[in-house]
Amino acid sequence: MTAMVVAGRLPALLALWYAAASMLAMLVYRLDKSAAQRGRQRTPEATLHLIALLGGWPGALLAQALFRHKSSKAAFQPRFWITVVVNIIALYWACRQPALMAALYALLG
Repeated sequence: MTAMVVAGRLPALLALWYAAASMLAMLVYRLDKSAAQRGRQRTPEATLHLIALLGGWPGALLAQALFRHKSSKAAFQPRFWITVVVNIIALYWACRQPALMAALYALLG
C-alpha cells in the first residue's frame, strides 16, 4: 500500500484509513480476548468482520496471531477471509476507475 501511495496510485489518507482501521481491529480483538478470558460480554463476530471489511483486516490478522484469538475458530475463519478478499477486490477495482480515483484525490488529497 505504501508503494501505491508513493507511486501516486492511492491517496495518502486512504492508507491512513487502513492504518487506523487496523489499529481499531487490534484494539477490539484485544478487548474481546480479555472479555472471553474474564467471562464478560463479548464483541459480536459481525463487528469484527465489519472492521476487517472496512480496511482493518491487516490489523485483525496480526491480532489473531499476537493474541491467539479467533485464529482457530472454524466458523470464524472462512468469513474473515471472505472479508479480506472482498476488501482487496474492492480496492483493486477502485484503483482501476480513473473517475473514482480523481474524485478520491480531490476529496482526500
